[in-house]
Amino acid sequence: MKVLFKKDVPDVAKAGQVKDVADGYARNFLIPRGLAIAATAGALKQVSDLQAIAAKHALEEERAAQTLKQRLEAQPVVIESKAGSQGRLYGSITTADVANAIQKQVGASIDRRDLDISDPVRQVGSYQVTARLHRAVNATVTIEVRAVGGA
Repeated sequence: MKVLFKKDVPDVAKAGQVKDVADGYARNFLIPRGLAIAATAGALKQVSDLQAIAAKHALEEERAAQTLKQRLEAQPVVIESKAGSQGRLYGSITTADVANAIQKQVGASIDRRDLDISDPVRQVGSYQVTARLHRAVNATVTIEVRAVGGA
């Protein structure tokens, strides 16, 4: 019997796949548990329509991520923090600080968990931060740390 899987079944098939399985397995296990439905022409057409819509949304998200990448890489993000006379910060710049600065200056909200600072930022200066905007799009954001005042 040909069935269309609605959910992943370990060691059998992934969601969206059409597979030929034993009649009893389909009737007694897969269909009653909602893991699969019979692969009719209507069900296959519905799945193909949903996949087309999902692909269109994924393409739009990737385009939006590309435009955001261009905006982020065009100019440095300025972060002001208290620093001592030698340019050493009181504390350090975290990913949350960078996310807040991007929100204020660029107007784009980026989750702090999507930002990656390779070395701790504890000095005044310019640093590179990697931002994951989409699974296929990464941006390298330049942050400029400036001193506000100090002891």
